[in-house]
Amino acid sequence: MSSPEKYIGRFAPSPTGRLHPGSLVAALASYLDAKTHHGHWLLRIEDVDEGRTAAGAAESMLELLAALGMQWDGDVVWQSRRKHLYQAAFERLHGHTYPCGCNRREIADSRLGLAPDGAAIYPGTCRHGLAPGRSARSLRVRVPDASGNADLIAFDDRLAGHVGQHLERESGDFVLKRADGFWAYQLAVVVDDAEQGVTDVVRGADLIDSTPRQIYLQHLLGVPTPRYLHVPVVRNEKGEKLSKQTGAVALVARDEAEAVALLRDAAQALALPVGAPATLAAFWRNAVPAWAAMLEARQARAA
Repeated sequence: MSSPEKYIGRFAPSPTGRLHPGSLVAALASYLDAKTHHGHWLLRIEDVDEGRTAAGAAESMLELLAALGMQWDGDVVWQSRRKHLYQAAFERLHGHTYPCGCNRREIADSRLGLAPDGAAIYPGTCRHGLAPGRSARSLRVRVPDASGNADLIAFDDRLAGHVGQHLERESGDFVLKRADGFWAYQLAVVVDDAEQGVTDVVRGADLIDSTPRQIYLQHLLGVPTPRYLHVPVVRNEKGEKLSKQTGAVALVARDEAEAVALLRDAAQALALPVGAPATLAAFWRNAVPAWAAMLEARQARAA
């Protein structure tokens, strides 16, 4: 499978703990998509929220990915070392941003509802200036006023299909710099993808509802919008997204047999028929064409 431009994909985990089955599924999907398109696969550690970074987590991720035979291209990028880029991008958004003095309780009490990803929809309390005696806690970007379809941000996900979101009604003006001083994920990921030349984002479906906000920032900053593919998230027995908070087990590969077993489980979560390979080499020989066949089948159904 080829692409009209050089494919650049990425895996961008947050180092809040070791890789677990859900994060490995996202890593495998992004890696296979890059290999299927004969492209580059970059690795970015999204540690912009340094307060949640677990000591040694990023290093353990790198070690496990290497043990699984998932070799990234180029140097690893660390968000915590790129704050100057986020500041520069924010300055380019002058005229579209404003300081917000609201705290969590005030936002919760006045919210217009919940966004699709569970975040509070901000009612625009500080949109026209801070109230007397209030000081800025965070920095927000102003989204377009809802007027027909003027604020509809839509994209075609390569797996999920057409997705659209009215930003004012479904997210409100969202945060670019948080009250704790850290840059928000939405800004950092847009800046990083643009700076690294990412053409394709393959990640978990739990992030699909953030995508319209990111596309809106891409439009404001004048940077390209990548193609998107969101894979189903792995869930536990209760139907909850598998995470450290919901009992996800940290993955370890002490030998090749364990590495192959982890990859087979991840492939099964993606419904990829890879057979029963006994070696890493055999797994990758089976997995790449299985992913390509899945994409072709999806495209045929959508045609």
